[in-house]
Amino acid sequence: MNSPLSGLTAFVFAGGGSLGAIEVGMLRELLERGEHPGCVVGASAGAINAAYFARQPDGGGVAMLEALWCRIRRQDIMPLSMLGLLAMILRSRAHLVEANALRRLLETHLAYERIEQASVPLHIVATDMLSGDEIVLSTGPVVNAVLASAAIPGVFPPVRVNGVDLIDGGVANNTPISVAVSLGATRIIVLPAGFACSLHAPPRSAIAQALHALTLVIARQLVRDLEFYSTRAQIYVVPPLCPLDVSPYDYTQCAQLIERAAQKTRSWLSEGGLERALIPGELREHAHAER
Repeated sequence: MNSPLSGLTAFVFAGGGSLGAIEVGMLRELLERGEHPGCVVGASAGAINAAYFARQPDGGGVAMLEALWCRIRRQDIMPLSMLGLLAMILRSRAHLVEANALRRLLETHLAYERIEQASVPLHIVATDMLSGDEIVLSTGPVVNAVLASAAIPGVFPPVRVNGVDLIDGGVANNTPISVAVSLGATRIIVLPAGFACSLHAPPRSAIAQALHALTLVIARQLVRDLEFYSTRAQIYVVPPLCPLDVSPYDYTQCAQLIERAAQKTRSWLSEGGLERALIPGELREHAHAER
């Protein structure tokens, strides 16, 4: 639990498509243990979790977030159609899916309009589409900020915020530890979605393959960031699920992912996970024998 002398604690939520459900199980157990952040930072799918949690940062808020993840289906986020595919082929648009479904989902379930109305300071990371620069959104319409942070290039259209076209925050900084450090956090708890380390075969669809590749890049970048920033803050990383054979494009197993993550986080906490700043082996390159 935080003390007045422990400085600012930040929760950092990583991206990872449907694997973002894993972070909800982690979050549930952290709060149960008495951890309460002074600010939250999120990118991509992690921006969705950060925005929902920041409004009601307690057990009730996490329960509502869990219920939302358990109801989500891919069509609620990426309603693919032949018309959309044809539009890309004919070059009448540069993205596969309009963000209308995701916008409706966010507007329906986010109970506030502006980032600065969150109950705990919220910071959402997106990427400038032209320069690739990291853009941190700490004020303004929360739905637009989350849409921008989750706008996977080529899948969703960019979101224009303050005159700048923004795309997925994961492009610039998917697990924004650096943002938490720049905000003055001296104690950071990272909630990583991890990656599917035990798939039996490559994902079948193009989008699934792209998302899987992105989660692999995310894990490797996170390890490098943890090594770099380890001297600037106390950083604790909740271990992701391993082995994991769920694609970040598969939204049918969110409930199971949440429960598995909660159980693993509970064990990690009981074993003193928040007393040792270690990089989980689950984030490093590894392989599993065929079952």
